[in-house]
This record gives sequence, C-alpha cells and structure tokens, in this order.
Amino acid sequence: MKYGIQLPVQSQSTIYAEPWEAGAGPEDLVEVARAADRAGFAYIAACDHVAVPRRLAPAMSTVWYDPVATLAFLAAVTERARLLSHVAVVGLRHPLLTAKQYATIDHLSGGRLILGVGAGHVQEEFEALGVDFAGRGAVLDESIDALRSALGPDEFPEHHGKLYDFADLGQRPRPTQSRVPVWVGGSSPAAVRRAALKGDGWLPQGDPRDRLPAQIERIRRLRAEAGIEAPFTVGAIAEPLYVGTPTWDVGRRTLSGAPDALAESLRAYRAMGVDQIQVRFRSRGRTELIDQISAFGAYMGPHL
Repeated sequence: MKYGIQLPVQSQSTIYAEPWEAGAGPEDLVEVARAADRAGFAYIAACDHVAVPRRLAPAMSTVWYDPVATLAFLAAVTERARLLSHVAVVGLRHPLLTAKQYATIDHLSGGRLILGVGAGHVQEEFEALGVDFAGRGAVLDESIDALRSALGPDEFPEHHGKLYDFADLGQRPRPTQSRVPVWVGGSSPAAVRRAALKGDGWLPQGDPRDRLPAQIERIRRLRAEAGIEAPFTVGAIAEPLYVGTPTWDVGRRTLSGAPDALAESLRAYRAMGVDQIQVRFRSRGRTELIDQISAFGAYMGPHL
C-alpha cells in the first residue's frame, strides 16, 4: 500500500490546518515537500479553489494556492514523488486550458503528474466564472472525456461533445506519460460511479473506515458490469496521525503511538482493498511536521 500527503500551507481550511500554517509560506512548503520526497511518499498533493465566498471564508479561509502553480513550483525541488491535484475542479476551465497547464507540469517533471478531478461544491465560485453549478456533474463527465483526448499522445487532440468541441488545434509539449492517470474525487453515489466508470482511481472525500468496504465493492461491481479490466487505484484518507507518544493534546480522533502499532492499524485499509492511503500529521510547526514525515517513512512505510 502506497502513501501520500496533502501538503500543508497551500490550503488552510479550519477542518485540518494547524495554527502555525497561518504564518507559513513558500519556504515551508518546499521543505515539507522535500521531506516527503526523501521519506518515500508516493505523492504530494495540492487542491483547488479559485475564490471563496465571504459566507464560507471563516471555515474554509481564503488561502488556497493555485494547484498548477504550486505543483510546478514543487516539481523543481523534488525528484521522485508524484504530483497530484487533489482535486482540480476542472469544470471551471475549458479542457484545452486545463490540458495545456497539466501537460506542461507532466513534461517538466519527467512524467510525475496524477490528475485528480472533482465536481466542486461552492456555488458562488461557479457563478462568478460563468459555469453552470447545477449541471456540474455533467460538466465534469464530459471534461474527463475531453481531457483524455487532450492529454493523450496526439499533438492535435480531438473531442466532439455537447459542451466542448475541438479539433485541428495543436498543443505541445505533450505529457511525458503515455497515459496521465485520472483519479476521480468524491463520495456521493454519482462521484463513486464516475470514478468507477471514467477514472483510473478513486479519491474518497472523508469516508470513515466502516463505510469504505461498501464503496469499494460498488466500484468493483460497476467496473465488472461495464467490462472494464484496466488497473484501478483505490484511495483512502486516514485519521490524523502522530508517530510516537505526544506530549500535547493532538485531539481524540488522532491515531498516535509506536510505529508498529500505527502501521498495524493502517494495514486494515489494505485489507479492505485500498491501494494508496493519504496521511496527515498533527504538528506545532514545520520542524515537528518534518520529523513526523521522516519517522513515518523510516519506521512505518516499510510495514505498509
């Protein structure tokens, strides 16, 4: 089972951001990304919001680094970890624009992109950009189809759909990968179905452990019924972690303790059929977070 991390600093929702992140910046982001790269993390991830409405700002904050700029920036300071958009709300932009941006990241990084996509949930964001919020599911469905073509090997990709129509328009550089993996985010019935039938992987949105087996079984059933035999990556988001015995209040939901005990707890995800797990550590500063990342890679990674 592989493991990855949603990076701190680049998004600061009150649901998960630590207090120290409010005063952090690019240098902190670089050092954390490098630590994850050294520790064997399969990917580092950045998420996407163009603009947060005032009514949601107290909970979501307005700190949301652009994922394209952030992943390109971090591609230059990492060597091995893959670069995941978790998730890009691709329906907010024309597929050719999205393809140009992410194909360039894949090219510059030597083929390390994973394109995570989602439908989005902030109505005002869609309205401000002139995109139909109510129809965002259908927009995402066609966007994935269009992106399959636009991120494929052809210099002149072609797509003819209800929302997007293009041909005879060349884009280079092409992605380094022959097929850019597309992981679909979301845990609603529609999102799970979309992941199963259109994605190369699934990024659940906060499903607790006891809900995952049924979701994974549904994905398998949908793919079998559709005759899809291609490899598929099932993801999960673990509970907050603290490697070792904390000397401060890390919260009642946080898993803490000796590395072997924590690894045993996380292996339960693999038993459910999970292929990659996203972890997030409790920390009081950059140094503590890097220590946690390093300890996880050294003492827990080999047991996963």
